[in-house]
Parts: sequence; C-alpha cells; structure tokens
Amino acid sequence: MPAIEAVDLCRTYISRNGLLRPRRHSVDAVRGVSLEVANGELFGLLGPNGAGKTTTIKMLNTLLLPTSGTARVLGYDVTRDPVAVRRRIGYVFGGDRGLYDRLSALDNLRYFAEIYHVDPREQRSRIAELLEVVGLTGRENERVEEFSRGMRQRLHIARGLLHRPDVLFLDEPSIGVDPVAARDLRRTILALKESGTTVLLTTHYMAEADELCDRMAVIAAGTIQAVGTPAELKAGVTDRNILEVEAYGAGENHLTRIRRLPGVRAVQVEDRGTAQTIVVQSRQGTDQHGAVLAALDGLRIGRVTDREPSLEDAYVAIVEGVADSAGTTEERVAVPSGRQAGHGS
Repeated sequence: MPAIEAVDLCRTYISRNGLLRPRRHSVDAVRGVSLEVANGELFGLLGPNGAGKTTTIKMLNTLLLPTSGTARVLGYDVTRDPVAVRRRIGYVFGGDRGLYDRLSALDNLRYFAEIYHVDPREQRSRIAELLEVVGLTGRENERVEEFSRGMRQRLHIARGLLHRPDVLFLDEPSIGVDPVAARDLRRTILALKESGTTVLLTTHYMAEADELCDRMAVIAAGTIQAVGTPAELKAGVTDRNILEVEAYGAGENHLTRIRRLPGVRAVQVEDRGTAQTIVVQSRQGTDQHGAVLAALDGLRIGRVTDREPSLEDAYVAIVEGVADSAGTTEERVAVPSGRQAGHGS
C-alpha cells in the first residue's frame, strides 16, 4: 500500500463578480492529478507559480475538499476519514506564519504538543529530541521574533514532527532562506527520510530537488506532465545542446529573436544583478553560438559556455512544452447568475 495515492484529483474554484448582472467564473486549479508515493520515499512536486502544487498538497492533507477524484494517505480516504489522516501527517509550509512570535521556541513547541495530543509524560523528551534534530538546542528559550528566517523554518519542521507523523508535507520550506540555512534545512530533511518518514516536498529550487528527491513529478497547468527520478527526467533532454550566454541589457526583442532561430527548443533568462544569463536549449548537433550572438548584437556580452543538461533544463523543457499553455489555470465564464433555471445561488 502506498503512503500517498491520488487518482484524478480535481479542484475548481467558483467566484462571482458584477453587481447588476453577476457572472460566475470557474477556475480549474487542479485538473486530474494522479500520483503514488511509496512508504519512506522523499517525493518532490515541482511546478511554476500557480501550477497547482499547494492546492494538491492541501487536498492530500485534508485542508481542501477535492471537487472530484479520490486520495488516500496511509490507506485512509482524505474525504471520508479526515481525522484519521490528520493524526498521521505533519504539514510544514514556507513563510513566517504558524508560530507565535512573542513566545519562545520552547513555549511554541509546548503549546503545539498539547494541540497535537502528545502524551504529557513524553513532551519534555520529545521536544528536546526535536530541538536537537533541527539544530536549535541552546536557542529554545529565545523568542521566535528574534529568530532568523532559517531558524523559523527549522522550528516549523520541529512543530510538524511533534506527534511523530508517518507522512510529512513540506510546502516550499526553504523559500526566502539564505544559502547556509537552506543547506541546514536540506540536512534536516534528509535525516527525516533516513528515519523512515515519508516526505512530500514542493520546491522551486532545482538543485534542492536534485539533491533530496528519490522521485519527482512536474506539474503545470494543473496536471502532472512528467514523473521520474532526477536522472530519468534529465535523460529527457540529453538530445539537447545547452548554451549559456552572459549579457547586459537583453530585452524581450532579443529573446524573441533567439526563440525564432531554427533548432531552438527553449530559452530561459536568469537575472543576476546588472547581468542576465540566457540559457538556450537547442536540438543536438546544431551550433547556435554565432546565431545567438548575432541576435544579441549591440549588447555587451560576457561569458559564453556550453554545458551538460541539468535538472533545471529538463524542468524548463517540460513546462515550456505544455502545448498552447495560456497560463497555469484556465478561466471559464458562465451565463449570468439567475438567467437560467438552476443557476441561482
């Protein structure tokens, strides 16, 4: 039995706008997600903003009801047995919410231990154990408001582990965290996996996913586009040449010229201060150096290099390959409310 199983999960949001002639708008955030996560597996869910990652996680951990489809966690249906699911899972999300700033780290953990019904006889030893796991021993009596972003995230993880969950959901835990703190978080997450905890991780950081995940799924436009190990996903772009060009002042017109070049599959831009790194994926066997530099004519050019495809290149190829994608959600406009039978509130 898999730790997590989802079959054709869908979630549609309905909203209304307009006063005199209100219209209903339907937004499909998740459109038929199916996946399985094995016991003890560290599984990644990758995708652009708005792709449906957080909505999927919230359906799996019972915070949102699916519009359709089914999901089970440790054999329990998330819709029919939400209490049983909640007793066996932990949820850690990125950001500053979820902790009490004016309380110490120790008092926060004591409070949540009561909420999670941790046996009072075990609370002291369990909290001490978790403070050691997340590297906060010696800082437990400091107020959370004095903590750095990385320390807060580690405390979030400790909070999510208080009741010894079998499955832990980590929703972008390293967002906004400095590189040193992010490295410490990765070590903590790997330690959780080694202890046998099943982890479902969402992240925007490809290097983090490559280092941590046994397998991963890429979600775009509300559906799963690819599933596999990091090596399997990278194998999907081994037929491509990767060219990196450091440029200064490249505009959309320059990028459009590059995208129109014969053999170019994808173009990605990373802003690095005053410079930009333009990553060009092209069909194997095509030399794009001259053509790309010609498309950037008039700009100051820095380093130009070829390199092997990475997980990030595979991710970009998958996301940009979603045919005719006009965004990560599609909006449908229904008839004005009340104009037909059955369309009342």
